[in-house]
Amino acid sequence: MEKLKLQNGLLIPNIAYGTWLIPNEKAADLVKMAIDAGYFHIDTAQAYGNEEGVGIGIKKSLIKREDIYVTSKVKAEIKNYEEAYQSILASLKRLNLEYIDLMLIHCPQPWSEYRGPYPYYKENVEVWKALEKAYEEGLVKAIGVSNFNQDDLNNIFANCKIKPMVNQICIHIGRTDLALIDYCKDHDIIVEAYSPIAHGRALNHTTLLSFSEKYHVSVPQLCIQYTLQLGTISIPKASSLDHITSNLKLDFTISESDMETLKNMQGLDS
Repeated sequence: MEKLKLQNGLLIPNIAYGTWLIPNEKAADLVKMAIDAGYFHIDTAQAYGNEEGVGIGIKKSLIKREDIYVTSKVKAEIKNYEEAYQSILASLKRLNLEYIDLMLIHCPQPWSEYRGPYPYYKENVEVWKALEKAYEEGLVKAIGVSNFNQDDLNNIFANCKIKPMVNQICIHIGRTDLALIDYCKDHDIIVEAYSPIAHGRALNHTTLLSFSEKYHVSVPQLCIQYTLQLGTISIPKASSLDHITSNLKLDFTISESDMETLKNMQGLDS
């Protein structure tokens, strides 16, 4: 596992254990299992409803706090300064941590209006200013966004003091927004890839199966390595020890020509 350097000089592990859809009552054991297997970056969110369990799992692991990187996200439905700031304080309490390593705005619009006509530019600036306050107070060590496109990012650039350090977006084979990835890199924003295995749709894809056989790896390992070679942070999710462990066994390199083929794949329908 490697570490990437954020704008502020702090390091972030390039593989994170994703906890989306993990119930709070199961999160503690799974997070501890992931940390014991070698994950040092845990990704959660207010909307996941499992911050408390994640925090318990971190404590149960007995690993030093400074050796674990914790990401959470302000709910997409929170679109004002005061509620956003209070939600960060609530996340700290649920996680039972003195600071959060990375806090993101989960989405530019509430999920029910995702990519709708109203962009929430003014509201996102309010939420961003709450993140800036938490950052300046040391409650969070880095701040960023999730699911933001170029226009959403430009709105933050134009109205705020601190640029986003991270943009967490859906990236997998068959869905690779190279233009957005390059735009983020041009602005010194690290890109995180969530759902690198395409919500599981990659598992039985004939082309990906053939590539995995070529490299003598599993399809999930191929998909995770693909996102890493894009220069992004990969956030795989798994709920069994075998899968949690195997997702870290990435001692292979996808060739440049195969990377180009995978970049140009469209969808995962066959």
